[in-house]
Amino acid sequence: MRVSGLFEKKAGKPVISFEFSRPKTDKAAANLDKALVLLKAAEPDYVSVTFGAGGSTREGSFQLVDKLKNEKGFEVVAYVASVGLAPGDLVESLDRFKALGMETIFAIRGDAPTWDESYKPHPEALSYASELVSFIKERHDFCVGAAGYPEGHLEAESKDKDLEYLKLKQDQGAEYIVAQYFYDNQYYFDFVDRARAAGVTVPIVPGVMPIYTVKLMENLARLCGATITDPIREGLAKLDPEEKGAVGRFGIEFATEQCRGLLKQGVPGLHFYTMNRGKGVSTIVQTLRDEGLL
Repeated sequence: MRVSGLFEKKAGKPVISFEFSRPKTDKAAANLDKALVLLKAAEPDYVSVTFGAGGSTREGSFQLVDKLKNEKGFEVVAYVASVGLAPGDLVESLDRFKALGMETIFAIRGDAPTWDESYKPHPEALSYASELVSFIKERHDFCVGAAGYPEGHLEAESKDKDLEYLKLKQDQGAEYIVAQYFYDNQYYFDFVDRARAAGVTVPIVPGVMPIYTVKLMENLARLCGATITDPIREGLAKLDPEEKGAVGRFGIEFATEQCRGLLKQGVPGLHFYTMNRGKGVSTIVQTLRDEGLL
């Protein structure tokens, strides 16, 4: 399954995708299996599997890709992150994904695992995602996707420079872009306008991160550079802290309204960060389908 072909195949209808990561414990694996039942019923066009920083969880990524594709029957996209890895490790990873039947790779630089005191990046490791896109294209006929940052990458010297790198990813062979999540749709719409003006022509899919817990929201926003908007803070402040599940329900309602606004403007798809949970994303997708938006 080549993601680039999905945009053509669906003839203007949004491409729906879910993201998963390798579970790190037996309990987490059991919870993921439960989530997969709900999310399989939501009928995504494809799912993606992340790739650990510095390749730290790549063996688990291979296993999860295999499980989702060959046991659960999902169409799957595999992430590859180049940070710290030797070129030979990248070649091995790409070859293994090819052997598993992957046709699309999502290429990111990734963040170095600075929390790991034993981590030492390989001296020949690629420095930029654009280099990884080119590296992949030179070796395999994968469809390649890449990341975009509506609020700017945290390490970018400016939003304009960040757009130059986005355009370079396209020039090196990226066929679609998934935008990092945001809590105000205007960030995405402004980003797309600026990207088009800079010559980026490939589909740009918005990422959607439902609010699961306040702690997770705060941690992810700090790591990803997403602005937690006043409407979110005000909405959360009105919740009864003793009411079980209130934050999750608020997160579902907020994300559903976000998606309505995006879909009504004709976005090419929605990419949901599931955090290996099932209820929130499955509820959102079903609501949007019931409303005729999907």
